[in-house]
Amino acid sequence: MADTAPRFGARSTALDVVQGIDLHGRSAIVTGGASGLGLETSRALASAGARVVLAVRNRAQGEAAVAALRGEQPGADVQVGDLDLADLGSVAAFARAWGGRPLHMLINNAAIMACPLARTAQGWELQFAVNHLGHFALTTALLPALRAGAPSRLVCLSSTGHKLGGVDFDDIHFDRRPYNKWLAYGQAKSANALLALGVHGRHAGDGITANAVHPGGIMTGLQKFLPHEEMAALGWLKPDGTPLDIFKTPAQGAATSVWAATAPELAGRGGLYLEDCGIGQPAPASNRVWGFSPHIADPDGAARLWAVSEALLAQA
Repeated sequence: MADTAPRFGARSTALDVVQGIDLHGRSAIVTGGASGLGLETSRALASAGARVVLAVRNRAQGEAAVAALRGEQPGADVQVGDLDLADLGSVAAFARAWGGRPLHMLINNAAIMACPLARTAQGWELQFAVNHLGHFALTTALLPALRAGAPSRLVCLSSTGHKLGGVDFDDIHFDRRPYNKWLAYGQAKSANALLALGVHGRHAGDGITANAVHPGGIMTGLQKFLPHEEMAALGWLKPDGTPLDIFKTPAQGAATSVWAATAPELAGRGGLYLEDCGIGQPAPASNRVWGFSPHIADPDGAARLWAVSEALLAQA
């Protein structure tokens, strides 16, 4: 299928993307759906009639978000689900609670970024554990529901941060190399994209399409581990301390996730890296503004990550 002229762009919002789309009778799970990009994604999907479950670690925050959405959209079918991606028991319980009900959209949105070194009970480095392994466990557990909802879509939020580095299969959890919070983030975001590639390669024949999304630069709770001085040193702020104009609003940042989940022009199309409501193109790692690096489009890398992830979960 040839690409057509884009309908939306970098400054489109999530609500723009769902104008004219009817999602009644379709269900969606949004991890981290109560704040930032996840909340805007949930808002847009619910506005189009989808049944949306906000899968969150902080239940009080989730309930407040649900109340707000129902206040904005009387009759909105939104609920809270308890999900801690760092806790495999929590992931399994969430998947069991969903059961065999058809699932049409799974948005793997939740993430942490550039946190100090921390480990799960299994000794896994936290960014890889939360951003990838928790989502891998959730996605594989929900594959029967996605098959039951086919045609269904998986959306994995990656980032231009994937260009910071691929998956170091020799030392994923920084057991031997010095911990670097940005290399850990880049590794996790590369893994997110490779998960989408792996799911699409394995399950497109089941009616499940999967794509990776770079939402753009947005100031949300994702920056909670970064002091103001560090963001200034990274060149993200103007002299007055406000974000550069290249940063999107959360509503704009969520647009590509919603486009990936709903756009008619993406029906049956997967294994892609999407940005600014369009299909991303290869670009060198030195280009941090747009495009993707080849390592996240490598089927062999996706297959290796799948095998390693299965092995880690089996040992947990």
